[in-house]
Amino acid sequence: MSLNQELDPLTLRKVFAQHPSGVAALCAEINGEKTGLVASSFTVGVSLEPALVMFAVQKSSNTWPKLRTAARIGVSVLSERNDGACAQIASKHGDRFAGIATRTTADGALLVDESTLRLDTSIYDEIEAGDHWVILLQVHGHDVSGHSPQIFHDSRFHSLPVPELV
Repeated sequence: MSLNQELDPLTLRKVFAQHPSGVAALCAEINGEKTGLVASSFTVGVSLEPALVMFAVQKSSNTWPKLRTAARIGVSVLSERNDGACAQIASKHGDRFAGIATRTTADGALLVDESTLRLDTSIYDEIEAGDHWVILLQVHGHDVSGHSPQIFHDSRFHSLPVPELV
């Protein structure tokens, strides 16, 4: 068997879209202003001691330089109940949080209500990786709702049934 050797960005984007992933909103309230971005590259279970998760963000992001100044960053793994929140938070125009129910922790982590999973995190490390930064986040608190997660696969959103939580 021989593998396709096309490694141009458009082809790779289509290839990578075949990997199903959750969709996470990474948000904070900084000086009274809500800011955030959306990542399908979010990964849990990087480490248990210390508790670490990670995501990747493009170096060209206009939001990351501001978000990285936050003391705490809220990670909300979006659920089927957060319909439309992904596109809105990822938008480059208008109020990214208009009509989206959120809550802010005492340390400024901004969390999206009715998400599958919510984490209160801080930056642990940033690693340069090609045209992205890989960001390791340390987890300080968590909340699980039991709502069905929103899944991004083949450039479309899907939902999965959730087994009963233990």
